[in-house]
Amino acid sequence: MVFRFMRRGAERAPERKAPERKASAGMSGGGPVVAWAGSGRVSWSPRDSGSMIRQGFQGNPVGFRAVKLIAEAAAALPLVYQDRERRYESHPVIDLLRRPNPAQGRAELFEALYGQLLLTGSTYVEAVAAEGGYLVDPETAASIRSVLSTTASIRAIANVVTVEATSFDVLIDHTDVGSGWATEAGPIAETDTPLIERISIPLNELSAMPKASQRLLDDSAFDIEGWLAGRIADKFARAEAMAFIAGDGVDKPTGFLSHPAVAEDSWSWGNLGYVATGADGDFAATGASDAIVDLVYALAAEYRANASFVMNSKTAGAVRKMKDADGRFLWADGLAAGEPARLMGYPVLIAEDMPDIASGSYALAFGDFHAGYTIAERPDLRVLRDPFSAKPHVLFYATKRVGGDVSDFAAIKLLKFAVS
Repeated sequence: MVFRFMRRGAERAPERKAPERKASAGMSGGGPVVAWAGSGRVSWSPRDSGSMIRQGFQGNPVGFRAVKLIAEAAAALPLVYQDRERRYESHPVIDLLRRPNPAQGRAELFEALYGQLLLTGSTYVEAVAAEGGYLVDPETAASIRSVLSTTASIRAIANVVTVEATSFDVLIDHTDVGSGWATEAGPIAETDTPLIERISIPLNELSAMPKASQRLLDDSAFDIEGWLAGRIADKFARAEAMAFIAGDGVDKPTGFLSHPAVAEDSWSWGNLGYVATGADGDFAATGASDAIVDLVYALAAEYRANASFVMNSKTAGAVRKMKDADGRFLWADGLAAGEPARLMGYPVLIAEDMPDIASGSYALAFGDFHAGYTIAERPDLRVLRDPFSAKPHVLFYATKRVGGDVSDFAAIKLLKFAVS
């Protein structure tokens, strides 16, 4: 396409009257749309507000500065909320405008609002529910650093098996074969036969279904779906860590502290044996470390080789101050990065879901958890994205199937903070 008026001295081309046409939806009402044709494809000049703002506003430093000054000055004006009767010093609307969303304060919101009004001639504020609906401001960092609580779990020391069924059966032989001495010609008496017990660990479903608005997913400056899936996985890890310790077995794993505990002297299968500290809700005033020594040697030698202590941080703070009769600390920090601390030479797992030291509490456990506790799980964590059921929100349905229970009651011993 050649514009003859751009040629010097060229004759003006005869004007042609364009055919009349009625305006229809989608046509520009602010001016004609010009098509530029050359050797390539036809390129239409943009008429949307975003393109015009980028070309005429951001590329014009004088206009940019003028709009910014006006918007900042208007946003700085004090707001007064009143009706015909009185002026309000506190009101839900005032609180909302003071912090309209997590990314903006009142001044930032109104500055953006006035700037949009000056640039386009119209503006609006949309109320979006806080639950899964906040938009990410363009100046927000491209990543969100989530502050997560620790997910230390006995999973690290338990026996973890992967199954494809709805349950997992553990076969336990906790009896012994009988034996006796006999002479060459004497009769041999029949001995006891070992008994095998079956412990069934059902797999329970751990689920979550958060939602996010479609606008959030479209406008976010970071991978919101990946972040949300990661948060779900972390939440699942914390939930199962609690269940492995104190779960009641109703639609969740059975924690080892949920089983009955009896004094070590009267221990029997189906119960966990405990050693008392000798003081109610605390270690004994004298010889406090004796309870730790008694707990270690209450466990059979076959389990001690692979045994670990389990306690929370508060209990660890009290235990690491203990010394033996020669003034040496029982607690020793790990010698290398990532190596656990040790108590009397045995590794310590800090699990925050263990109870605090209190009257009658079992705040410290010691045992071979690989032999004593079994975790059965399906190998995958599934996250299903559902954009249809809750429009305009998108549902993220996450599920994980896991179960757990004590598989050897002789492999775990508890320390009870009580007189007996």
